Amino acid sequence: MDLIYTIAITLGTLGVLVAVHEYGHFWVARRCGVKVLRFSIGFGKSLCSWRDRHGTQYSIAAIPLGGYVKMLDEREGEVPAQELDQAFNRKPVLQRIAVVAAGPLANFALAIVAYWALFMGGESGYAPVIGSVETGSVADLAGLEEGQEIIAVDGEETPTWQALSFRLLDRIGDSGNIQFTVKYPGSDMVYQSEAPVERWLADQEEPDLFKGLGLRLYTPEIPPVVAEVVADSAGARAGLQPGDQVLRADGVAMPLWMDWVDYVRARPGQAITLEVLRDGGQKTLSITPERVTEADGEVVGRVGIAVQQPAMPDAMLREFQRGPLESLGAAVIRTGDLVGFTLSSIKKMLQGLISPKNLSGPITIAKVASASAKSGLESYIGFLALLSVSLGVLNLLPIPVLDGGHLLYYTVELVVGKPVPEKIQVLGYQVGLFMILGIMMLALYNDFARL
Repeated sequence: MDLIYTIAITLGTLGVLVAVHEYGHFWVARRCGVKVLRFSIGFGKSLCSWRDRHGTQYSIAAIPLGGYVKMLDEREGEVPAQELDQAFNRKPVLQRIAVVAAGPLANFALAIVAYWALFMGGESGYAPVIGSVETGSVADLAGLEEGQEIIAVDGEETPTWQALSFRLLDRIGDSGNIQFTVKYPGSDMVYQSEAPVERWLADQEEPDLFKGLGLRLYTPEIPPVVAEVVADSAGARAGLQPGDQVLRADGVAMPLWMDWVDYVRARPGQAITLEVLRDGGQKTLSITPERVTEADGEVVGRVGIAVQQPAMPDAMLREFQRGPLESLGAAVIRTGDLVGFTLSSIKKMLQGLISPKNLSGPITIAKVASASAKSGLESYIGFLALLSVSLGVLNLLPIPVLDGGHLLYYTVELVVGKPVPEKIQVLGYQVGLFMILGIMMLALYNDFARL
């Protein structure tokens, strides 16, 4: 059932994104007087189709990995003389630019609408209060202390954990200074400091942002109470159940969850005698952690259980209520920030400042889509908005076969006054197709490597 659910959510997500993208092309094409022959969601054999009064065929095809809008165009076949004025290639270059740009812009519009809806419903998160600072770390050099709340990074406000994470993500691979603005609880006094970084976390395939700064954000002490047991894991085979509290491992007391995590990680493949508290009584189990090789080559133990999270103090909760116009403004800003972040990440990846192993393909997208949908409607809408921005930005890259490649050709035509020679366009499409296939293969390889 989980597989069917994941597939359904993934296809639904891709269907929405593709439909919005192609509708952008379609809507502007119609407004520019271009005749649209076909609007298809998916490729290959048509599963169902219908026509409107303008003669446009709408189709849902068998391969749900994209879509397209087919317009009347002399480059793709003979056009009747009475319809030449409706051919895409006969339209002024500015209109052709508008039609091509409309797809990515529609994806940005979807993101704005999604964030507007989320912000209208209210936004909340927990304040990033420092729990501990590692000696000699970036945070230590900046003079950060336990108990301080990080209210801004590089002048950008960080009222929640999520906001802080986003600002730090934007600094991966950078050299220079990271600036922090902090305050103590109950005080209005703010303090500013900074610390130097050099290619910060550039060599990390799965960077831990807070560990990279050398700090841990405050959370209440977490006792080792099991919330979930992964099917067919070491924990499941040992008989652990949700609600069990780990008391001792090989006779060693386990007062906190991290005590248990550290103990397990240090014993891959070694049997552990476990004492747990279950329904008011003690029970003894034997568990053997699985051997797992991490990205840095270290072999650690894993048992496949999740911890029961304690409640955060109410004083750390940050809630934001916005009106319709304020929500719209915040949605535009959030979308713009994501566009900038995506472009910056692509640039850093090309410069070697971000590992290409962070590139994700359809398998990762499917997993995240499924997980976000299970987490609730708000989580899923946020993921949909993020994916829509990514799709819009990627399509605007100046790579032939993408919308950005077409925009590049039309921009040259606008400046020079004549179209790019057909031979150059064909060569560009071949190179672009090779690049896109290469990127897709790398993304798929990364997906399977994560599995």
